[in-house]
Amino acid sequence: MSGISVVPEANQGDADAAQLARFGYGQELKRVLNLFENFAVAFCYISPVVGIYSLFVLGVGTAGPRYIWLMPIVVVGQLFVALVFAELGSHYPIAGALFQWGKNLIGPGYGWWVGWIYGWALIMTVASVDTGFVIYAGPLLNNLFHTSFNPADPNQILIFTIVLILVQLAFNVGGVNFLGRISQIGVYFEIIGTFGIAILLAITGFHHDLGYLFSSQGAENVATNPLGVDFGGNWWLGAAFVAILAHVYIFYGFESAGDVAEEVVQASRRVPRAIISSLITAGITSFVLVAALLLTIPAGKDGLANTVSGGVPFLIGSNVSGAFIQDLALFVVCFAFFSCGLAIQAAAARVIYSYSRDRALPASTTLARVSPRFRTPANALIVAAIVPALFAVLARFTPSSNISILFITIPAHVNALFLLVSFAVSGIYLAFLLVVLAALIARLRGWRPEGSFKLGKWALPVMVAGLVWLTAMLVNILLPSGVSSPRGALFNYDWMTLIVVVVIVALGALYSLFAHPARRIQKPAAQADHS
Repeated sequence: MSGISVVPEANQGDADAAQLARFGYGQELKRVLNLFENFAVAFCYISPVVGIYSLFVLGVGTAGPRYIWLMPIVVVGQLFVALVFAELGSHYPIAGALFQWGKNLIGPGYGWWVGWIYGWALIMTVASVDTGFVIYAGPLLNNLFHTSFNPADPNQILIFTIVLILVQLAFNVGGVNFLGRISQIGVYFEIIGTFGIAILLAITGFHHDLGYLFSSQGAENVATNPLGVDFGGNWWLGAAFVAILAHVYIFYGFESAGDVAEEVVQASRRVPRAIISSLITAGITSFVLVAALLLTIPAGKDGLANTVSGGVPFLIGSNVSGAFIQDLALFVVCFAFFSCGLAIQAAAARVIYSYSRDRALPASTTLARVSPRFRTPANALIVAAIVPALFAVLARFTPSSNISILFITIPAHVNALFLLVSFAVSGIYLAFLLVVLAALIARLRGWRPEGSFKLGKWALPVMVAGLVWLTAMLVNILLPSGVSSPRGALFNYDWMTLIVVVVIVALGALYSLFAHPARRIQKPAAQADHS
């Protein structure tokens, strides 16, 4: 054999470290993740199981079974974004991806704002995901150990959430190897939780033919909508615009493959593949599971209503009689929540670490410190655990009636954490929009990528398509339409999501005004060479 050489992993790590040094950073974190582990981190963040088990009721309750066909639209829209991120991640394989991309493409001030919005969104996402853990862990423990946990009890929600956050923290601090291994296991559990449950439901028997997937079951009319919301008889111009958010709230997180780029061997080659493959795989597995769940809805006039009342556990419980299988399904979902929260906590910590390494946060010296034993950003991880735990306390506050303040209505029976969850999604999409816009501006100014993955002649069309998509969905998420409207009642709670965005931006503006963090951010030495 001639003409073929295999570069040892150690040498590949040296090459990665040399590339990082050109951007002005030393190799402090442990670089050990392979392609599958990098993919697994991003896939577990997206987590089809967590997303579908959390949002299936809102999707089918809003628009009926036909809502499944809105999923490919979201996946294709996000694929435009993922392609842009893949090119940026290949050129700039630096921890804290979006912050670094914005900084290098436009400038320190722009990058600081991207990181500020993205970082808060990640922190809030950790809280929202981990708070949902008790819904499945409580019944599982009750079945196995005859306990009497109540997943609706605010005190028990808080206890479960804090314990879960602490366990995730221990694994994350213990080394990126744990993150990689658990994320790998998480992928297998996600496959079981999607394909496995879909096959199981198919074996036990579907209650509808494929034509059911193309029906709305009257969801566009208030009299027959299972959630009691009114779209005035309009499906495409009414129900679809709101139901699409049930998918929009799931398909992000693929960018986290770039957040951990400094811990990936051959990052310039592997990060782009992980970003794109995690999104496409999540789209396929999600479609299969949602289709199976829809076909499993009991026949009869009350089948859809009962499904909306009982959710995915009702569908599985009513079609699978074996207690062992039901407990196994609960365990799979619990592990999916654990691995999902673990991946998001890791991503949030890398953003904090990357920010602090550039002296862009208070106590930056402390937050940028890397554990000499585990070579993880331990202090940043602690912050990425403490702040979500504090946000989890908000789950205890649920007004029993509407609270009106001027033109703002805080809806009844919606706990305060849910309000922040909507910001988590809008913050992610806003940060995505800013980065794609930065990539487009940089391209028009003459920037050309030098990583292993390049969009070539497709760069401008892909970037423009990504901008159009992100703008449309961000408006759809944030648009105040009245707390009694379907969007206001189910997703953005009228003005509340927009107001949280304004508050986060206002806090960032105040900090930026008095502390001037952008002035402390140093441009990487390689920026002049790569611009």
